[in-house]
Parts: sequence; C-alpha cells; structure tokens
Amino acid sequence: MEFERKPLIGMVHLRPLPGSYLYDGSLDAVIESALRDARTLEEAGFDAIMVENFGDVPFPKHVDKTTVAAFTAVAKAIRDEVSLPLGINVLRNDGIAAYSIAYAVKADFIRVNVLSGIAYTDQGLIEGIAHELAKLRKLLPSKIKVFADVHVKHAVHFFDFEDAIRDTVERGLADVIVVSGRATGKPVDVEKLAVAKRISPVPVIVGSGTGYDNLPELWEHADGFIVGTWIKRDGKVENEVSLERARKLVELANKLRL
Repeated sequence: MEFERKPLIGMVHLRPLPGSYLYDGSLDAVIESALRDARTLEEAGFDAIMVENFGDVPFPKHVDKTTVAAFTAVAKAIRDEVSLPLGINVLRNDGIAAYSIAYAVKADFIRVNVLSGIAYTDQGLIEGIAHELAKLRKLLPSKIKVFADVHVKHAVHFFDFEDAIRDTVERGLADVIVVSGRATGKPVDVEKLAVAKRISPVPVIVGSGTGYDNLPELWEHADGFIVGTWIKRDGKVENEVSLERARKLVELANKLRL
C-alpha cells in the first residue's frame, strides 16, 4: 500500500460470526454479506479493505477458536474474490488471532487496538500485546504490517498522547499508527491528529469519522483513512456499503491528490 497516495481503506463490518451471541445460524449469509461489501468497495475505487468482526458484541478481550475459524473462512473468501490489499482486525484486542488469520489468507496488514500501554474499556482493562505479537511475527515472518491505535476509541486512557505514540512505535514496533475519535463514526480531533503527524516516524492514518465533509480538512494531517460509517447506506454503520457514497468519497480523494 502506497502511503504517498493517502489510501482510503474501506471497512467490511462482519455480521455476527459463529460462537457470538447474535449469530443467526448461517455462515454462508455472513460470507455473502462480506463479499458484497468488499466488491462494492473495489468497484468504487477504494485502495484497500479491512475486515472486522463488528457484529460479535459483546466482545471478549481475546476470541475463541470458533471465531478464528469462521473469520478465516470469510477472509479467505474475500481474498479469493477481491484484488485489493486486505487487512484484519479481531475485536476487542486479539492481535494474535488477527496476525494468524492474516498469515493464513495472505492478507497485507492487521489492526491492533491496544498494542502498547493499557486502556479502560467496556471489556475491562485491556493490556498491550506488543511482546506476544513480536514473538509471533518472529516465528511466522511475513510482510504483514501492524497498524496500531494510539488512544483507541471506546476507551479511557491513562498515558499522555505523545508518550503513547512514541511507545507504540519505538517499543511496540508498530508500522503504522491509527488515531480515532471517541467512538465508531465519531470524528477525530484534528489537533491531536496534527500532533501525531508531527512526531510520528511512521505513517499516521485516521481510524474513525472520516466523511465527505471533513476529508479536505483531515487530508493535510494524515497519511491515510479508514472509512466505515460514512460509506454505508444512509450513513448508518449497520447498513451495507453504498456504491454511490463510496464513489463520491473516492472522487473527492482523487481531486485532493492532484
């Protein structure tokens, strides 16, 4: 993925997977929904896709074997059908599962919500997994990049933002950092984003709240954008990806690239 291009990374939010409380009994339906959104993102001109087990509420800190197996089946189906770079995010903070799935399906990157430090969340205290993930990357070498959140959304943080950036990169070995708003779909604090861009030695991407109206303002402060809510039908995260909205955002990004 070329960060000079400032890529748009579109979210594929999975329906509840087998083993989750809201699973409806059809893995085929989960795969079909995911493939539809992935194909729409590719047709719209997005630069990459990230797949996330968004429907598996309430989230555990680490997922079970059933989730890993089902997630891998969905990711493999997308990998076989869509040519875009592929990312994996296993909620709430299972970077080990994410890397394992990515390795199995030949994905390109993973997202880890808490790589370094600690976060107070609705799942309780979540501790960083940098050491465990580094061991796995050593055991299973690959070109898979680690995108790591700094002050991840849906959480309260105890570390200074600038210190958290440095720790995530220098001690956590992140390849890319992610800066988000307070919650899914909420816009990022532009001042915090500018700080991250100024001090981070690795690319900085926006993790939530990017839409048509604020993309120009965010453009100069970020190296890429993960987009989910705005590109859904009617701008509602629970809906399918809208080809019209996704294309509109791509067209704006292409103008900003000129």
